[in-house]
Amino acid sequence: MLGLDKLDLDAIATALQDQTDYDHFHLVDPLTGEIEFWTRDGGIDGNHPVDLDDLDLIVIHPLPSYVWYQDMADFADGISDDQAGRRLARAIRGRGAFRRFKDELHEEYPELLPAWHEFSDLRARRRAVEWLAGNTLVERVTADRFAAEHPDPDLP
Repeated sequence: MLGLDKLDLDAIATALQDQTDYDHFHLVDPLTGEIEFWTRDGGIDGNHPVDLDDLDLIVIHPLPSYVWYQDMADFADGISDDQAGRRLARAIRGRGAFRRFKDELHEEYPELLPAWHEFSDLRARRRAVEWLAGNTLVERVTADRFAAEHPDPDLP
């Protein structure tokens, strides 16, 4: 098992959010915690294609988009500015929700950006630790402790 201090939680969180395609994946070395990047055409080194099954690395499959969508919904619901909350909740309805939410924050409520980043980054790191525990890379007790010590921040 690895210690959390040997892992780049932000890189794992980014990999869990990566919804772009299945021609590339982020992988983690279960012995060292090092993060690698694999592409279908270039393998890990960018020059030599290799099948994922031939690697002794664990693929970090992205979490479904609804997981990340829920963060936007919870943020909109949790802020104290009712008007901003209603507008953000309206922005996430239908296709293009992620772009509209981001645009609404940047254009209409830039003062909420620091709170949004703190909120979403913290949740992403908790998911990274949960993913690590689910893949037996860290102890379950470590993941539970991390979650308990890193609750959602208070929202403005």
